[in-house]
Amino acid sequence: MAAMAYRRPPADAHKGMMGHALLIAGRYGMAGCALLAAESCLRSGAGKVTVCSHPSNRIILQTGLPEAILAMEKPADTWQFQSIGIGPGLSQAFEQLMWELMDQDRPMVLDADALNAIARKGRLCGNGHILTPHLGELARLAKGLRLPGHTPCEQACFLATRWDCHVVVKGHPSLICTPQGPVLSCPRGNAGMATAGSGDVLTGLITGLLAQGHPAHEATLLGVWIHATAGDAAARDLEQACMLARDIITHLPEAFKEIRNIKKGLTI
Repeated sequence: MAAMAYRRPPADAHKGMMGHALLIAGRYGMAGCALLAAESCLRSGAGKVTVCSHPSNRIILQTGLPEAILAMEKPADTWQFQSIGIGPGLSQAFEQLMWELMDQDRPMVLDADALNAIARKGRLCGNGHILTPHLGELARLAKGLRLPGHTPCEQACFLATRWDCHVVVKGHPSLICTPQGPVLSCPRGNAGMATAGSGDVLTGLITGLLAQGHPAHEATLLGVWIHATAGDAAARDLEQACMLARDIITHLPEAFKEIRNIKKGLTI
């Protein structure tokens, strides 16, 4: 169960203990992708988040999320980061950096335009990544990587086992394909989450959990569950048709409280 994987910060925690995440996101005109992913990453409990984005996004990011660190070009030392999330609104100028980072032994979440870049190039570097495609992105991956299988689930499972990675097929329900083969389904979530930016929130959330030391399997399960639970909390307060991605972020604290209480009940 996802709840058993959740670890509360220790009482003596400081930001240096809680992990430093790097997000590479937001080309010209797509500052929102970077902003949503970064805020979600910080809300997950990550101690520090650096956002590598297009220079035109500087004012929006620094005004909208002053807690984040902003980088306009490749950070000189990428080993300072405990996890990396790449893809939301990704600029082609950062694609080369993406390929360099994928060869490093580092927990990494690949989403959106990062997945499209992999499909175009027809290869996936390294192992152990977390991929979060929606059905359209999965179809492009299946074509570019020549994945066998007649259904999205079969294709995602082959991808997970072939490259030793976790694949989250976003939808309702979302499916999690693991490297060992089992397919897990998240029963939570709702149609109100089918809105622009929702996937960016998930990317930031999982990246933040990785930065805190959660292994890929735990971070994936927790991220999907918390994301869906926050979406359901938002739907209770709002009409589903009126939901925005930022509403999911607003309700993340409720999801974390629920998972904390579930775990508390399980350990009594």
